[in-house]
Amino acid sequence: MFSLNVRDHFMIAHSFQGEIFGPAQNLHGATYVVDATFRRAELDEDGLVVDIGLAAEELKGILTELNYRNLDMVPEFEGRNTTTEFLAQEIFRRLRARVKAGALGEGARGLHSISVRLNESHVAWASYEAEL
Repeated sequence: MFSLNVRDHFMIAHSFQGEIFGPAQNLHGATYVVDATFRRAELDEDGLVVDIGLAAEELKGILTELNYRNLDMVPEFEGRNTTTEFLAQEIFRRLRARVKAGALGEGARGLHSISVRLNESHVAWASYEAEL
């Protein structure tokens, strides 16, 4: 399996509901380093997993939509705990939609899977991966 990874970052504010979250129930901030890894069994006709420039551009666009936002105020996230795990899946969903729309080029239609990893720090991260 071949893979290609692009990396970017974004900053958000949010709070959580539920005793399990302790002090994180209060509004707090997070800065995430995001790795998006694209996988496929065989390279495309150009010898690529996916166009690295388009992959980086689309990831940046998705993160720009979330950057410097209080996620508690985003209507589509209402009533949800925007945990690191939840955000990894949300970024995956948005990347998958862009692949299906052709934004990463025709060669990207041959991708097998995408993994999105959100690094909260050098010691803690969460990820979501699924086949396309």
